[in-house]
Amino acid sequence: MLKSMILGGAMLLGTAFAAQAQATLDGSNVDEILNIARGYGSANLEKQTNGDPKISGKVDGVTYQVFFMNCTDNTNCEDLNFYAGFLDNKPTLEVINDWNRDKRFGKAYLDSDLDAVIEYDLNLVHGVTRDNLDAAFSLWTLILDQYTTYIGHE
Repeated sequence: MLKSMILGGAMLLGTAFAAQAQATLDGSNVDEILNIARGYGSANLEKQTNGDPKISGKVDGVTYQVFFMNCTDNTNCEDLNFYAGFLDNKPTLEVINDWNRDKRFGKAYLDSDLDAVIEYDLNLVHGVTRDNLDAAFSLWTLILDQYTTYIGHE
């Protein structure tokens, strides 16, 4: 009796793990990723010049994009690149270096026009759970908030 209870419990646990493993999102789940983005503000699906998808969004008045990267035939993308650029906001290189030294997430740099940029990358090769992707968007909104304050963006 005990043996069958243990086996039955193990089967239920195995089924739960299998269901959880199937509940991952990857770069082919564009609509689901868009829906998560919409939970943080406005977001629209667009296409990059090469045909790959991108999300253009706005969080607390700050415009950003999420580029789907390393795609095969404009689908099955391997990673996401969260990006925000700030035209005519030109912090010094020292300010940017201080950000990169002191912050763990969000790669800051000056673009070719010396405008401030912030990026955050997320690997989707083997998929992530919906909760993990939601946490990435939550972290992105925090990065945007901190960075816009840091560079004095209004």
